[in-house]
Amino acid sequence: MKNTIFDFDSTAKVMKKLSFYFLLTFFLVSCNSTKHVAEDEYMLTQNYIYVDSVKNKSSELQKYVLQKPNPRFLGLPFGLYFHNIGNHEKPKTPIEWGKKNPRSYNFIKTIFSEKQSIAYAKSFINLNKWFLKYDAPEIISKKKVKRTSDNLWAYYKTQGYFKSKVDTIVKLHKDKKATVEYHITKGKPTVLDTISIKIESPVLDSIYKNSGRTSLLKTGNQYKDQTFRYEAKKVVKLFRNNGIYNFMESALGFYVDSTRKDNKTNVNFIISGNRLTEQNGNYIEKPYKVHKIKEVNVITDYSFTKKDKTHKDSISYNGINFLAHNKIKYNPKYLSQSIFLKPGEIYKDTLRNLTRTHLKSLKNFKSTNIKFSTIPGSDNELKMDVFLAPIEKYTLGFETELTHSNIRNIGTSAKFSIINRNALRGAELLKLSFLGSYFNSNNGPGWEIGADASLEVPRFVVPFGWSKFVPKEMSPRTLFSIGSSFQKNIGLDRQTFTILADYKWQFNSKKTIQLEVFNTQYIQNLNIDRFFNIYSSEYNNLNTVAQVFYNDATRKLNLPDEAISFMNMVSTNTNFKNTNPVEYNSNLNILNRYNIVTSDFLIPTIAYSFTYNSQSDFKDNNFSFFKIRIANSGNILGLLSKKTNANNKKTFLNIPLAQYFKTDIEYKQFWDIGTKNSVFGFRTFLGTIITYDNSAIPFTKSYFAGGSNDIRAWQTYELGPGSRNTGLEYNIGSLKFLTSAEYRFDVFSKLKGALFIDAGNIWDITGSSFVDEDSTFDGFNSLSDIAIGSGFGARLDFNFLILRLDIGFKTYEPYLNDKKWFKNYNFANATYNIGINYPF
Repeated sequence: MKNTIFDFDSTAKVMKKLSFYFLLTFFLVSCNSTKHVAEDEYMLTQNYIYVDSVKNKSSELQKYVLQKPNPRFLGLPFGLYFHNIGNHEKPKTPIEWGKKNPRSYNFIKTIFSEKQSIAYAKSFINLNKWFLKYDAPEIISKKKVKRTSDNLWAYYKTQGYFKSKVDTIVKLHKDKKATVEYHITKGKPTVLDTISIKIESPVLDSIYKNSGRTSLLKTGNQYKDQTFRYEAKKVVKLFRNNGIYNFMESALGFYVDSTRKDNKTNVNFIISGNRLTEQNGNYIEKPYKVHKIKEVNVITDYSFTKKDKTHKDSISYNGINFLAHNKIKYNPKYLSQSIFLKPGEIYKDTLRNLTRTHLKSLKNFKSTNIKFSTIPGSDNELKMDVFLAPIEKYTLGFETELTHSNIRNIGTSAKFSIINRNALRGAELLKLSFLGSYFNSNNGPGWEIGADASLEVPRFVVPFGWSKFVPKEMSPRTLFSIGSSFQKNIGLDRQTFTILADYKWQFNSKKTIQLEVFNTQYIQNLNIDRFFNIYSSEYNNLNTVAQVFYNDATRKLNLPDEAISFMNMVSTNTNFKNTNPVEYNSNLNILNRYNIVTSDFLIPTIAYSFTYNSQSDFKDNNFSFFKIRIANSGNILGLLSKKTNANNKKTFLNIPLAQYFKTDIEYKQFWDIGTKNSVFGFRTFLGTIITYDNSAIPFTKSYFAGGSNDIRAWQTYELGPGSRNTGLEYNIGSLKFLTSAEYRFDVFSKLKGALFIDAGNIWDITGSSFVDEDSTFDGFNSLSDIAIGSGFGARLDFNFLILRLDIGFKTYEPYLNDKKWFKNYNFANATYNIGINYPF
């Protein structure tokens, strides 16, 4: 028999050549961007806007441009390239395809069957359709150019430039490409002169004058449509919040004189004294009146199929009627706290909106619909009907994710949860969760299981009537939670118990306050003897110290007892410190990390958080975010306990007590930069931990750098501290600085792109003698330790979630001795991050 020998190197070379020829063919076929542009057509490649002869790239003006060039990624219209691979002239049906490709069609038919040949033809037809789905070339349209010109002229008119003009120039090129220029001449702006207001209704006039409000329209200001719209909204809001339920914006009239030659205009603001109402098919005028709430009905189990059926159960509480088709399952005492319009009170729009928002925040109802109707026989009394369609009482949830770090290889985790709504008849949410995970670590497979139970109450549960300090309008919430988890062959087989009491309220639409008054965690390491087996790099470094100490190049310490006793012995050896300071400090570092990781901790935390978020909804790309969290651990228990352990650490119930102050500050800003779905985002974070009473910082509360949501050019725990490059499985610190900038844009279809820069690091500020100088923050000098990573990413946007791949390149490495910039800036040393949703 003849032996066959495979030359893998040759095979790899062949594959590389084939890949090269494939890519070359792809670009030759597709990169002719005007391939599908007809002879008498031109493809738009660029728009230029000039305002008073100055080029303008304002995102505000881009909104009015109706026709834009094909989207680009890294300067290239990849969507158009994919489209150009397709062919509009190719057959659309299997029969047509068979006629054009008879040999292939009949070959498949002969070997298999006609059914298979039809499927074969359809695969080519569908592939061609798939290519043609991508962006077709944007062909210049005279109508769209004209409408864009009209839009720009209309926009400047709304800004007070009544005599502006827009000229368009379409430049056609020989390669079937074209550019469009819009030249805008603004002229002089019109300013407001005399402003007069006339209110024809005595009721409205009284409300307006008693409000003491100041008009947004002021003499001398430039005319702007937006100012008039804001003024109208504020006036409507004023009247509707003072009982004028029927007041509409159509009752307002602004009359300006645009015929004056001096670029000024008078404004007459007229508010109608009557409203139109339909009666027996005719429209009649009625004067405005202040409306009051006469009756409030809350249907607690509304459904469309039962809307006309009789309510079998009813309860009246504080003048509010609670109704149900079956049985009322909600305690009226608590549900009434979400109804802010009560019988006998004047109607207010803000209270109507607050009621709807508060009911939605209970997370118990699919929909909340509020309707008002006039009481028969009265023209100023209202009936308020609240229709609540409840969500199913019990719902199941399932979450899963893939994880990876430089400590754990690829792993998976899953979380199963059961939610019981209205658990105690007060719209409470009882949630039971079960967690399981499996990891393939460097030391073999490991797993983790856990469970927790939480009860979310839509009000404050506090003694001594303290709940009165936060009004119900701020949607106060109380969260109680208890849980535990257990790890096996992950780290030191840690077991964790957590108990939490958390208070949260919405100060206003943008500000949220959170108070953790009883957030206590107990961490117990069940297998500390495995420390050096898990963190093998620490063991190798300790053996290096031992070889110098014993002057034996082959010396290896026995695990675990000899290694532990050796560390403690060397740490008190003054002679070794003087003769071998590098090895002595290395031993101190290892001993310090050993004490931190292997120690059990009781972490009783009190924390205050303030969050500001100006984002109006998930589509809002112009907003800012700020959060500060201040936490203290061990203050109260530290005062109660006087006991310490052998390491002089304060204990409570013989458990080392974590005593520290921790502050985290985060700021984010996002800008919509004009082109479709293009966003520029900026994020910065600063965190510090300061210990007291000789306490150490628990490993789980320390800062780390790197990872898919951090500095993406390094893996989790890989970077720092300071200018050190330890090569250890983990690196932690007590000070962290992080900042990121990211440009997000559309590529084509669901594919999004991103360019990013991340910078930051961690340092030690505990002042511990175990920590070397390179790891310590030393004022402005330590700013040179800031690592910088940059890269690009691709995201698939499925609306409900975003799958993300980011590739980070080490741009500036502070731990290198020379050539710190771009030394390892290549794909071989890049870090590949897979994540869910955006990194910030």
